[in-house]
Amino acid sequence: KSFNCIVFIDYDIIILGGIYMQISMDYVTDILYKLLNIPSPSGNTAKAIDFVENEFNSLGIKTYRTNKGALIGTIDGKDSNEEITLSGHVDTLGGMVKEIKSNGRLKITQIGGYPWNSIEGEYCTIESSDGNLYTGTILTTKASTHVHGDKTSSTKRDEDSIEIRIDEKVKNNEDVEKLGISVGDYVFFDARAEITKSGFIKSRHLDDKAGVASILGIAKYLVDNNIVPNYTTNFFISNYEEVGHGASAAIPEKTTEFIAIDMAAPGEGQTSDEYSVTICAKDSTGPYDLELKKHLTKLAKDNSLNYKVDIYPYDGSDGSGALRAGHDFRVGLIGPGVDASHSFERTHREALENTIKLGILYLTK
Repeated sequence: KSFNCIVFIDYDIIILGGIYMQISMDYVTDILYKLLNIPSPSGNTAKAIDFVENEFNSLGIKTYRTNKGALIGTIDGKDSNEEITLSGHVDTLGGMVKEIKSNGRLKITQIGGYPWNSIEGEYCTIESSDGNLYTGTILTTKASTHVHGDKTSSTKRDEDSIEIRIDEKVKNNEDVEKLGISVGDYVFFDARAEITKSGFIKSRHLDDKAGVASILGIAKYLVDNNIVPNYTTNFFISNYEEVGHGASAAIPEKTTEFIAIDMAAPGEGQTSDEYSVTICAKDSTGPYDLELKKHLTKLAKDNSLNYKVDIYPYDGSDGSGALRAGHDFRVGLIGPGVDASHSFERTHREALENTIKLGILYLTK
């Protein structure tokens, strides 16, 4: 399989702790590439959920939807008295039309949290309420140096200075309304997904589609190798994590351990990198379960995985959301390193591979 004329060998074969493992990394990167190109900002995730559901079904994994539209797939385990739940969120950052301006441009409000300058110059798509799609570009109100001079660079980037220029002949708000665009319509940012010859995946929305692709890689390995996990295992694909309540409800009742698989954030002062699986000890909501962190770290170390342990002062996860909602289970957080989180993101297939390996070991060792 290839993307942008790049071809990878289909299988990576490894032996960990005496366990023979054959990971189909081309499957994982193929799934990730397709998923990245399905727009799914929080609240508008049905097409991405459909895609993941079809993948679970193709693997023979039974699924159901929650009332909030999340997806849960389940593999029966040797022990069904207690259950394990792995979580990844398919929802991403995005925007929504806040105002149709008198000059025919659109003012937007954020879905999720990100710096305004990180979307400046980005191509986007507006989805009208009747399902029509219109392309556009995100610009500042003073984008032209030849018109505004120094104000082009000195203008503060915020909700009042960022607007969308629609690729239609519109001169005023009435022209825009005739297209069927209205306040409350969704704005999708172009993912621009690309897989490089050197194994990097660069794209918007790797948070957390890289985690969802890792979950599908774990599930495929179990199914392809007829492996029954130690405990009945649920794969919870949430759809509101970026706005804080992704896994706050509908987690299977027998869950005693919950592992969120979400991006790790490399950067100054961090141990994480783009090639390892990271085990999170603490984020902005507090520490994760100590014994579970120790267990995951020992699995990674004993089986020679590339791993890091890190702390994220400004992050949260489906796991922390579940704890805030009052669930009584142990929670851990792991995931691939994703550089420039909530901005121009990038990871490497090695980070995905190490995340998948740790997930498999956790469910089977």
